[in-house]
Amino acid sequence: MRFKKLDLNLLVALDHMLTLQSVSGAADKMFMSQSAMSNALTRLRDYFDDPLLVQVGKRMVLTPQAEAMKDQIRDILVRVEATIETQPEFDPTVSKRKFNVLVSDYTLRVLMPLVVAEMERQGARCSLNMVAQKESPYLMLERGDADLLVTPDLFTSAEHPSSLLFEDAYVVVAWSEGPHGNVDMDLKRYQETPHAIMVPPGSTSNPAEAQLLEAAGVTRNVDLTTYSFSALPHLIVGTSRIATVHKQLAKVVMKHSPLVSYPLPFETGPFRQMVQWHSYRDRDPGIYWLRSVFAKASQTLLSN
Repeated sequence: MRFKKLDLNLLVALDHMLTLQSVSGAADKMFMSQSAMSNALTRLRDYFDDPLLVQVGKRMVLTPQAEAMKDQIRDILVRVEATIETQPEFDPTVSKRKFNVLVSDYTLRVLMPLVVAEMERQGARCSLNMVAQKESPYLMLERGDADLLVTPDLFTSAEHPSSLLFEDAYVVVAWSEGPHGNVDMDLKRYQETPHAIMVPPGSTSNPAEAQLLEAAGVTRNVDLTTYSFSALPHLIVGTSRIATVHKQLAKVVMKHSPLVSYPLPFETGPFRQMVQWHSYRDRDPGIYWLRSVFAKASQTLLSN
């Protein structure tokens, strides 16, 4: 199909090339030969009268015009995908649709088992692909790489609708047989004791608990970092360290690990876990159903 003499199939190829900044990578993504993708790039260069991708050293770099078009082309394709995938009705017991959901390892450990169980209870035949967070969550939503984001309210986008799943709080955990296994966890002890913390891999922003602590003017004596929230409590067993984790995560881990928990010795706002979806999919009955599954699982979580 052509629009103003442009083969619209080329837009998909262009989107992959601009996102990956690689002709061979785009070819692999579309199951095409590299020569076919190179031919597509040649046709696009002729149409736009711009090189679009240029070789600089060992890598390909976007031209200013390509950089300016990148987000707009992705937006067009997301809108088309949303229109095609949105059906007037959705039956989870019949549909073979695959949903991509961006979750943190905290959500993966605490909430997702309940989500999967609820889908099973409803006899859903659609599939679920849990996507790891590698960058700012809203960017993955904007590009259509995720159908739903499950993320703290601090990291949602004002450009897209969202709703509250549940609220959690933070607690301090310590090894039950260590020096902090039966103590008064006051602010002085909290700030002086060595901490293990989570630092998200590749992220440019601090995790939610770090932002809440910063807002409260509280510092930590950090001497161990990890990229996984769910591993954090296990790493302090057998040590004199403490960690600040979600209360719901502590409840899960303490069933199998020798840990104790204490309330934070200072006031913070609540941790608000949200679900967010692209505005183009606001009337998508499949997304509406999946949101209801997450809401039901959240109710189960809070009732346990």
